[in-house]
Amino acid sequence: MGLALVVLAPGCGGGASGALDALVARDWRARLTDDPLFATSAGQQGYDALLPEVSHAAQASAAERDRALLAELRALAPERLGAEDQDTLALLVREVDGRVKRFDFGEFEVPLNSDSGFHTALLRWPFELPTATTAGREAYLARLEAAPRFVAEHMVNMRAGLARGMTLPRMIAAGLGAALALHTEGAAATDPTASVFYGPMRDVGGSDPTLAGRATAAVRGVVTALSDFRRFLDDEYAPGCRETLGASHLPNGAAYYAWCVRWFTTLDTTPEAVHARGVAEVARIRAEMEQIVAEVGFAGDFAAFLAFLRSDPRFYARTPGELLAFASRRAKVIDGMLPRWFGRLPRQPYGVEPVPDDIAPRYTTGRYVQAPLASTRAGTYWVNTYDLPSRPLFVLPALTLHEAVPGHHLQIALAQELEHLPPFRRHSYVDAFGEGWALYTEWLGREMGMYDGPYEEFGRLTYEMWRACRLVVDTGLHAFDWERARAIDFLASNTALSLHECTTEVDRYIAWPGQALAYKTGELELRRLRADAEARLGTRFDVRAFHDVVLGAGTVTLDVLGERVERWISALD
Repeated sequence: MGLALVVLAPGCGGGASGALDALVARDWRARLTDDPLFATSAGQQGYDALLPEVSHAAQASAAERDRALLAELRALAPERLGAEDQDTLALLVREVDGRVKRFDFGEFEVPLNSDSGFHTALLRWPFELPTATTAGREAYLARLEAAPRFVAEHMVNMRAGLARGMTLPRMIAAGLGAALALHTEGAAATDPTASVFYGPMRDVGGSDPTLAGRATAAVRGVVTALSDFRRFLDDEYAPGCRETLGASHLPNGAAYYAWCVRWFTTLDTTPEAVHARGVAEVARIRAEMEQIVAEVGFAGDFAAFLAFLRSDPRFYARTPGELLAFASRRAKVIDGMLPRWFGRLPRQPYGVEPVPDDIAPRYTTGRYVQAPLASTRAGTYWVNTYDLPSRPLFVLPALTLHEAVPGHHLQIALAQELEHLPPFRRHSYVDAFGEGWALYTEWLGREMGMYDGPYEEFGRLTYEMWRACRLVVDTGLHAFDWERARAIDFLASNTALSLHECTTEVDRYIAWPGQALAYKTGELELRRLRADAEARLGTRFDVRAFHDVVLGAGTVTLDVLGERVERWISALD
């Protein structure tokens, strides 16, 4: 009997595929161990009692392991893998290389930005950890007990950043401690049972008697640690921060910002090219906005129209409840239309809530907060009800499409359900894809009939212009030494965003170099891919199938997305 020669097709379980699977699994285990906070957000059991070690030594060790893993990943032969495995390899190489680059540039020395950071994430633990059972509450208390060490390690890192100039700008750092005031002053500072951190200890019958003493001590420790951190921010960190604004002024700053541009756009591009693209987009969108000004018969110029929109009471809610009701109503209307535009919808629901009071003053206008599939929580569409005169109703349809459905909630909830993909792909987030998708859905809202009248259409254009301005402003600040006032004026003179929003947004771009570039970059590529598919497929183009293809692989880089769409089009040709 002869020996049969078996030839394995790429991606069909051969050596390269098996080697990739082993590396993917090894990295996933290490990531969960290194970052129990991420593990909790991904719904992984067994990590809720733990906190990461964020000391320089711990992070240096992880970076060395990542360098070794990168060498193994790059030694694999992509041509011997199937298409899905090729995507997995490319995405994991990007993920691991990004971790190494962030360590090398020293990002861990700046663990916060203008509106959030490790300290504000800590404030959400009482609401996000599963504490319905005694075991869950015990894990929660163990995490609280580890919090002082966690906070102290971050302060050590931030002091190292102060010593070498790796800091936030001083004008951004000033006042950041205010977010901790509700948790470090008054009754919360003297009575642990009055603290938000004690909340999970209370059930229907009152406090948990078996854990009350431990809870009191744990909460007192957290409050003390946050009080120390607040004093550090106010008395040591902010006064010692750099006076410059742009990332180019950080240590190795020009190289760092160039990397940020490539990381957040997922393209091999430069600050100069991104800036020029933004200028062109601003001009195009401005022409469309001018047409609406003429359509409504407004007598003044563009600046006067913006002033009218910012001041006329008809465009603003009178109470936080009214603003939330408006957003909730639009969300439910969109929910009912989704089957016409998507073949696959997520199982997980979402709710609408206000941005928490402690972070609202410096927070963006809205955001999506995801929840693990196995959680007892739903996803949450946050709407900022702080300073109602800065929250125009005519932008709410676009905001709702972006943050809830079919934007972030639909995309992220679907990604978590893609059980044929390795876990890291279900729980990773590529900004150019995720934010590009959410901005694309604002544009899609026109086809869905979600904008009632010219003012809401102007609101949509204001949001599109906002993201186009980001290409100009972010690069202006970090590559071309723009002043803060110039950036605010550029945003305020081209959009109907309130002056409060323009200010908080510019502060966000100053503190988070490059992230703002992801939105317009991703949206333009998605619209280009759809236009190409429509032109080549003609009557065979199915928008539901197109959306399912785009969302069918989790968040991916724009080149991987383009390859996936091309394979889909070619299969139908």
